[in-house]
Amino acid sequence: MKKSKNNLAVARLRQYPIWFTLPMGIIFITLYLVPTITSFYYSTQRWTLFDSTYVGFDNFALFLRDPFLLGGLIHTFIYAFLTSGLKVILGMFFGVVLMSNIKFRALLRNLVFFPVLVSTIGVGITFQQLLKPQIGILDQALQVFGIPAAGLLGDVNTALYAIVAVDVWKGVGLATVIYLAGMAAIPQEYYEAAKVDGVNTWQNFRHIVLPLLRPATNTVIILSLIGGLRSFDLIWAMTGGGPGFASDVLASLVYKKYQAGFYGLSTAGNVVMFLLILALIVPLNRFLTKREVEI
Repeated sequence: MKKSKNNLAVARLRQYPIWFTLPMGIIFITLYLVPTITSFYYSTQRWTLFDSTYVGFDNFALFLRDPFLLGGLIHTFIYAFLTSGLKVILGMFFGVVLMSNIKFRALLRNLVFFPVLVSTIGVGITFQQLLKPQIGILDQALQVFGIPAAGLLGDVNTALYAIVAVDVWKGVGLATVIYLAGMAAIPQEYYEAAKVDGVNTWQNFRHIVLPLLRPATNTVIILSLIGGLRSFDLIWAMTGGGPGFASDVLASLVYKKYQAGFYGLSTAGNVVMFLLILALIVPLNRFLTKREVEI
């Protein structure tokens, strides 16, 4: 009798992990899996809110023949890799600085992280007004001092890079927090041993901090790269893809199809974007994880 009760208790304990993961499973299926499958289905339809017609892969063929697709892809890659690289570099720099014994460290942490909390659309509209050609606050301030207006958002050569700078300003706080958590997890024994061996500050950073921050670096790379590849809201709020098509990215091209009423075509574009991100991130994540294990 006692043995059967023990077996029953063990069986109940084994069931707990399943029940604990059930809510997350329901959320994943409802909010991620079902919409993904639905997107694949509607990408093969010419549909409106009232009816749909099966067209096979015609939507994909039309989207891939878009004359502006190549330019959008190039802008997407430039935007994603620049924002990701800068967030890694600046996030690590701010993390190292904020872990040191500098004055006003708490205030500086708040200043670095504050932009993350602000609405992306709000940030986009604010900087759009600041950087608007001729009438923006920046250009007006430059003209007061006799300096020609910069017109950053009105120049096809600088518009995309101006948005990159704003994106980095807004997102570097999250990268910094990730690096701070990574540095806080490094055992103090490593620093003490290095101090005994007479290691200087640069050697300490290069041989202790930098290798042990690789998991944090990998996290920042993956998150920022995914964010850059699918970025839309900040770009649309600041330039709407302009001037001309100078800052059009893949997501804004998809939105323009939807805006014009080509719902099936825009859905196919979303699927293409999803597959592109998947094709880039999965092997990159495996590569970074492999190098992380080899340390």
